[in-house]
Amino acid sequence: MNHMTVYLKNKVLNENLQNVFVGLFNEENEISASSYARQPAIFTTPSEGQTSNKADILFPIAEENWGPITHIGIFDSVTGGNLLFKSPAEFIKTIDISSQYKIPKNYLIVRLR
Repeated sequence: MNHMTVYLKNKVLNENLQNVFVGLFNEENEISASSYARQPAIFTTPSEGQTSNKADILFPIAEENWGPITHIGIFDSVTGGNLLFKSPAEFIKTIDISSQYKIPKNYLIVRLR
C-alpha cells in the first residue's frame, strides 16, 4: 500500500508540527549569521492533509548580509535538531543589513500528498 488516508495525513501533520521552528536556507545551507535565529511556528488544525501557519512568522532584523533566501525548512528544535520539511521559497528574497524576512499568516503551507 502506498496511499495514506486523509485521516492519517491529518494525524501525521498534527503530531509532527507541534513545537516546531522555521529556518531559512541559502540553497543547501541554513543561514549562519549572528543576528539569525529560527522562529517558532504554530500551525492550524490540519484539514484534507494540509495545514498552514496560524500567524505571521517574523525573523530578526539582519545585522549582516544573509544573502538570498531560497528555501524554508521546519525543524523540531530551535538549534540543531532534525529537519522535518524543506521546500523552495515561493519567491527568492535577498536579505541585506537592516532587512527582515517575514512569512505572512497562512503562507507556509505543509501538505502531504
